[in-house]
Amino acid sequence: MSNEYKEGNNTMVQLRNFNEWDISILKQYKYQNKSIEEIKDMITQWNTREYCGKYFEMFAICVDEKVVVGFVSLYQHEDYSISAGPEIFLPYRQKGYGYEAITLAYDYAKKKGYKSASIQIRADNTASIRLHEKYGFLRDCEMINKKGNAVYVYSKIIE
Repeated sequence: MSNEYKEGNNTMVQLRNFNEWDISILKQYKYQNKSIEEIKDMITQWNTREYCGKYFEMFAICVDEKVVVGFVSLYQHEDYSISAGPEIFLPYRQKGYGYEAITLAYDYAKKKGYKSASIQIRADNTASIRLHEKYGFLRDCEMINKKGNAVYVYSKIIE
């Protein structure tokens, strides 16, 4: 996607890759305990589009092409399976940005050839559960993740 904006029809948000201009926003809303250099290094890593040998991409969720309201990641699980993990910054929640962002992210994933999506959501994250159920995800099971948290596993065909 590079740094150009991608938006769907009738959408209020756009997705783009992060750049150095976004460091202050990330420091303000998400990574207060990281240095500017650490955040810059994270952005550089995100823009390699790979994590642990698999496809990974992190997008800024923007409104009006300028205001970064959160981020959404795409992470490959298997050859044709992916997940999108959105996070909307606190002042911008409850405005529909998360739903618009995952819609754009999964549309992009479809164009890249992915056919299904799965995601683990902490059992106490009711906002994310509602968001994914609204988008058509179905709950497959409940389990304890590596961090010891109860999570629900959701999946969806994205063809």
